[in-house]
Amino acid sequence: MRLLLVEDDPELAAVIGDGLHNEHIEVSSARTFAEGRDRAILGSFDVIVLDVLLPGGTGFQLCRLIRERGIETPILMLTARDAVEDRVRGLESGADDYLTKPFAFAELTARIRALARRHPTIAPEYYDVADLHVDIPTRTVERGGQSIALTAKEFALLEFLVQHAGVVVTRSAITAHVWDENHDPFTNVLEVLVRRLRRKIDDGFDPKLIHTLRGAGYRLGI
Repeated sequence: MRLLLVEDDPELAAVIGDGLHNEHIEVSSARTFAEGRDRAILGSFDVIVLDVLLPGGTGFQLCRLIRERGIETPILMLTARDAVEDRVRGLESGADDYLTKPFAFAELTARIRALARRHPTIAPEYYDVADLHVDIPTRTVERGGQSIALTAKEFALLEFLVQHAGVVVTRSAITAHVWDENHDPFTNVLEVLVRRLRRKIDDGFDPKLIHTLRGAGYRLGI
């Protein structure tokens, strides 16, 4: 299960992340409204957990924006604000559940699993962009009918790009998917990985599919 946690308190986020990791739940964390918005829009998650008070906006606003984008991922509001009107506001913004702080970790985990069961995420098993074919379950890749062997990191990068074909994805979004939250997105490791993938996917083929948008990120498409 993949979960997006939008929580501005780094200590609480670390505690929740470590606890969910022990429950075999993969956690991607964001600390601001803007970062949470970008990851929710670009990522593929089974559940989203939102704090209400965030730098740059509120969890209510972020929940409403996510729903306006047509994203149906289950959302759990996690906040210290326990007034009835706040709970009502959260649910009216599009949240599926509401849990107040302090909370029992076992209850948080149970609510997350219940939301995931109630709204199972069905992702495509394969993607086609031009003459590129990516089969997710078998982790096989072909271009122009030719089989292409990729390392685990190369496939993870291609998987993320092809899942967001036609959309510019940021460095931070890519590194969160390919590596983890502790990876420094400002190192050149990502550029090296992109070059390796580009040599295998684009060299000797037309049209070129992997595009670099300086200062913005990368886009896969014609």
